[in-house]
Amino acid sequence: MRRGIAATALVASIALAATACGGDDSGSDKADGPVTITWWDTSNATNEAPTYQALVKEFEAANKDVKVKYVNVPFDQAQNKFDTAAGASGAPDVLRSEVGWTPAFAKKGFLLPLDGTEALTDEAKFQPSLIEQAKYDGKTYGAPLVTDTLALVYNKELFTKAGITEAPKTWADLKTAAATIKAKTGVDGYWGSTQAYYAQSFLYGEGTDTVDAAAKKITVNSAAAKKAYGTWLGLFDGKGLHKADTTADAYAHIQDAFVTGEVAAIVQGPWEITNFYNGAAFKDKANLGIATVPAGSTGKAGAPTGGHNLSVYAGSDAAHQKAALKFVNFMTSAKSQSQIALKNSTLPTRDDAYTAEVKADPGLAGYQGVLAAAQPRPALPEYSSLWGPLDTELAQIAGGKESLDKGLGNAETAIAKLVPDFSK
Repeated sequence: MRRGIAATALVASIALAATACGGDDSGSDKADGPVTITWWDTSNATNEAPTYQALVKEFEAANKDVKVKYVNVPFDQAQNKFDTAAGASGAPDVLRSEVGWTPAFAKKGFLLPLDGTEALTDEAKFQPSLIEQAKYDGKTYGAPLVTDTLALVYNKELFTKAGITEAPKTWADLKTAAATIKAKTGVDGYWGSTQAYYAQSFLYGEGTDTVDAAAKKITVNSAAAKKAYGTWLGLFDGKGLHKADTTADAYAHIQDAFVTGEVAAIVQGPWEITNFYNGAAFKDKANLGIATVPAGSTGKAGAPTGGHNLSVYAGSDAAHQKAALKFVNFMTSAKSQSQIALKNSTLPTRDDAYTAEVKADPGLAGYQGVLAAAQPRPALPEYSSLWGPLDTELAQIAGGKESLDKGLGNAETAIAKLVPDFSK
């Protein structure tokens, strides 16, 4: 664990002290009173947080010996804030941690191993891949709260008009379908993203990844990776294929085109389910098709697994850790996850949370169906950061400013600096 902190970090830690490590302004954390724990929730403050706040009240009502100080921390700030606070021994007792952060914080000694604790009483009921993804160095540092993955989402009406009766099984099938849809309906059949996270499925389709964590080897510039990215690049050029958008607003442009019926298919995650339904093309929810992302030349299909874990701060005292573990158990229970799914349209991490009511939502049911093909991230603390260099280079490649070879070579060089003990 990091022990010393820079002056700037010290200033930040003082600013965060009011929300750190069970600090309770009311002073109720007394020997004869309830233990007050602090939870940093990183969910969307407008659309998702109210559901979590309601669950906090339910927990407190059922557990009079624990109070929860709820703090909503913007997702794009939370990783750095927790890193600073934990390094200063003043972090919150519980953190809603993006799955990529969990091994990174565990490596620094900031998180409490949850194996054998109350937090993972129902460990066998969680999807095994999600538990595996929450591990670092053989120990589990997060209880899976919500999960996500990518799927090929499509407009059933446009597919039907084009005479296409099922979702494309391969990227080659998708290219053919896009041309048919354009010819029959006048609408583009597919619009792809230049972001590395969305391009990850092409790597899986060729049986490779950005790195081989087990072999400690960078594979982003391998023959298999070049083939994968070649397929990805080919889906920006052709009949019915929308050209690459390399602007800062590309995500919004692609999403808006899909929900208004201006493009028939995109690759997207379940965090957009609510926005799909708000679009003109999906007022009838049954018009939303959800399928596993297409396979590559190896016949393999898969998409990266995302989501969030609940983790407990290793620096909290025994009383706060005990209360935090009880809280994590409650929040990740089947009942709580079902409630979260119904209110926030997010995917539960355990099968017993997919109740009949949850499955009645075609979006949630559809994404549950593609989870089997989701690929867990390796327990590599630096893994999520590897997409940064690729985001830069893939946009250059798709925009015609760099060749595929040059862009992947540049990415390989940048990634080597992030994992200096890996070979090329």
